Amino acid sequence: QDHPLTPMTDADIRRWLRYQTQSEVGHVPLSVIAQGPQAVQSALEDAAATLLIADAVSDDDLLTLGEALDGTKLITGGSGIALGLPRNFIRSGTAQGGGVATTAVPGPDAILAGSCSGATLEQVECHARDYPTLPIDVFEVMEGRTTAATLTQFYLEHVGRAPLAYSSGLPDQVRDVQARFGREAVANMLDALFADTARLLVSKGYRRIVVAGGETSGAVAQAVADTLGSPAMNIGVEIDPGVPMLTLGEDVRVALALKSGNFGAPDFFSKALRIMEGST
Repeated sequence: QDHPLTPMTDADIRRWLRYQTQSEVGHVPLSVIAQGPQAVQSALEDAAATLLIADAVSDDDLLTLGEALDGTKLITGGSGIALGLPRNFIRSGTAQGGGVATTAVPGPDAILAGSCSGATLEQVECHARDYPTLPIDVFEVMEGRTTAATLTQFYLEHVGRAPLAYSSGLPDQVRDVQARFGREAVANMLDALFADTARLLVSKGYRRIVVAGGETSGAVAQAVADTLGSPAMNIGVEIDPGVPMLTLGEDVRVALALKSGNFGAPDFFSKALRIMEGST
């Protein structure tokens, strides 16, 4: 709703999509989803529109959609849509089901949060009750007074205590900063700050990094991959729905947990670090 780059001022995804295409945008309502995969397939075949938005409010709905969409050429959506798709590949024999082995990654840890979503703000508040946290003053970042070295020093002072640095702010605070410096300039500066911090952390031996925020995750993941010279990531166990543990690197292994703003339970940060370490 209050995303600093793409605020969602209208809850109807069909209207948003309609702004971006000359095609009609159809709808597969929840009442059809509830009737099962065959009903969904019939709705897709009978639809006059080329693009369709499907409802889903539960995992069962996503499993129904996954089966109904077997063989469909293009599917897009939130990460939850992938829940039902693997079964299609298992049925066709092109993939095998099975559990994912937990790969423990020891070493110092750090948490970087650049999301302003309600869920992330709650997670930051929850984490701050028991662990050291550092609020990032975005004005100081834009003026060059807070840098990657500043954040790295904070992490070094709190090794082993699950330290968290965050630029997450309330919507009014975000708008004030954007009004002064420009929306794109603020976003680019924060992404660069988190990316540079990640590079420094890896160079200093940090091996477990949790990141909140879509753009922040992309910046950090790219920085870590470049630092290690290893872009491929192994997907590990699921920490929370839609958020797996990732590992990359060969001689040096680093574990990442990358989450979009609204993903994860209130204790996501500490839970992610425990799982990445191999603890339960």
